[in-house]
Amino acid sequence: MSLVTQIFSLAKRIADSPATTDSSGVRTFGEFIERLSGVSHVLSKDLGLPKGSRVVIFMDNSAEFYNILFACWAVGLCAVPLNSKLHPLEVVYAIQDSEAALCIVSQDKFVTVEMALLKSEVNCLLRQVEVVCGSAPTGKVLVNPVVVASTDPAWIFYTSGTTGKPKGAILTHRNLQSMCHAYYADIDRPGPGDTKLHAAPMSHGSGLYGLAHIVRGGHQVILSGFNPENVFNAIVRFKNVTLFAAPTMLSRMINHPSVKDADFSNLRLLYYGGGPMYQSDLLQALKILGPRLYHLYGQAEAPMTISGQFQRVLPDLENKSAIERFASCGNSRSGVMVKVVDDAGILVPPNVVGEILVRGDVVMGGYWKNPEATAKTIRDGWLHTGDLGAMDDFDYLTLKDRSKDLIISGGSNIYPREIEEILLRRPEIEECAVIGVPEIEWGEIVLAFLVLRPGGSFDRSGLEELLLQNLARFKRPRAYKVVNELPKNNYGKILKTDLREWAASGVVE
Repeated sequence: MSLVTQIFSLAKRIADSPATTDSSGVRTFGEFIERLSGVSHVLSKDLGLPKGSRVVIFMDNSAEFYNILFACWAVGLCAVPLNSKLHPLEVVYAIQDSEAALCIVSQDKFVTVEMALLKSEVNCLLRQVEVVCGSAPTGKVLVNPVVVASTDPAWIFYTSGTTGKPKGAILTHRNLQSMCHAYYADIDRPGPGDTKLHAAPMSHGSGLYGLAHIVRGGHQVILSGFNPENVFNAIVRFKNVTLFAAPTMLSRMINHPSVKDADFSNLRLLYYGGGPMYQSDLLQALKILGPRLYHLYGQAEAPMTISGQFQRVLPDLENKSAIERFASCGNSRSGVMVKVVDDAGILVPPNVVGEILVRGDVVMGGYWKNPEATAKTIRDGWLHTGDLGAMDDFDYLTLKDRSKDLIISGGSNIYPREIEEILLRRPEIEECAVIGVPEIEWGEIVLAFLVLRPGGSFDRSGLEELLLQNLARFKRPRAYKVVNELPKNNYGKILKTDLREWAASGVVE
């Protein structure tokens, strides 16, 4: 049974329960089904889109996101949700690459996307969210959604493009079902009366895991964007709240001046992922929020579902193995196999670093129209993540770094993240990023970019002392560069490719 079939069946039983709440008001599940049925009529009848067509969705967080998403699936279309912060030319790239028949865009972005399409001479229907949803006929419920195969594309997820052009990861209906089933098995079983709060982009992790909630009757409360105070207020207003936060969002929450007065008694669960979560922030979050944290590790190619663990209690800070396990990505998720291999593809012993490989029904169907990249990434049924990590004797997976970020200096491997973890212990450092830069004698040397907190000052001798107390001498940075901000993509991930370009262009001199 597909997710759209599930929600049609569910709505018959809980028609009067709240399905979505946003700035426009509350819709019940009965109203939600009526709305998405009307939108599906517009897509298939008014616009005449044949089954299998791709539909780009480019909009801010709104209840209409799920209406459009499920309407696409009801008539056998494939959705291509995009981050609302993308540049119009990036939107055009996704339209062209996915060969989309339609792009649905919010009113405030319509003109810029229209102009970019015209300049690029890309042929695609363009409609406003407000027009598509506003013109949908009412009072008609689609009795039988189109039958889809489990292997049919449901969601094309464009990778964040930290290296080169984004690729479209094809998430099939089976992938999304498997993601939801793993959520129920490992994390939670939501239902009517529970709230899924959306403050992160619904085109990404928040929207993906919201599927596990809405098809079981969970109430979707949708904020237009992320603001810590708005999140705090929503947690007070609604019951049994589950929230997804990228590590940068969680850091902003726990460091916000209002957090000391915030009431988190209605917070059921906060799950985080999508980037490095440093130990200092994690310890602080656990102290403030209590035992409500779940750390997940996944990729666009295996959505939200590779490994994970609950953070229940503060670890013994004197116990090295307890700290390492606390900072790990947990164990492999239900329905997923994870292993760590060397460059020859041979399984490495416990606590030895290698590439993380993943297998299971959650792994994508491939990259859209890119058989070469698919063949390189999925080999013998295993997804090669490009991430470096190690498993301990109890199968706890610790992420070390992206393979492309590994620094080799004087023949020794250096993992930037372990240096970044130490640097962030200094109270004056707000953010940091470590890269390797070419050097004749050593091959590469370590360079650290630092963002200081307001009023903070750069203390090199203090940093050197801290590093030498915790790391081998060869791992410490040879150079530092204080910057106002680090380059990031629209998902908040630091762009180390840009930092390497800065270094190559002499910005660090």
